[in-house]
Amino acid sequence: MKLPVKRAYDAASKADGTRILVDRLWPRGVTKAKAHIDLWAKDLTPTNDLRKWFHGDPEKRFKEFSTKYKAELKPKKKEAKELLKGHKKVTLVTAVKDIEHSHIPTLTAFLEKL
Repeated sequence: MKLPVKRAYDAASKADGTRILVDRLWPRGVTKAKAHIDLWAKDLTPTNDLRKWFHGDPEKRFKEFSTKYKAELKPKKKEAKELLKGHKKVTLVTAVKDIEHSHIPTLTAFLEKL
């Protein structure tokens, strides 16, 4: 299943299907009503320690971060399958500005392989 990604600050659409927030923290300045989040996959996001370590120097640490994050995701395969089960269309929602250099590509690749 191909999983589109939208920023939490973009307008929700019926075409999004089930909207799953894939950030550990709630998007700043976005109300729950405006976000239209159906599920919050907090447990599939990087741990606080990994997230904080990565944000210390994202440009230099991105490759190592991705490797460490993949290792964190590996034992969560069953949980991830359960999250996607029964949904025809799913859109991942995030607040990150630079989606390409965040946890999103790693998570998306992991989920699309299930």
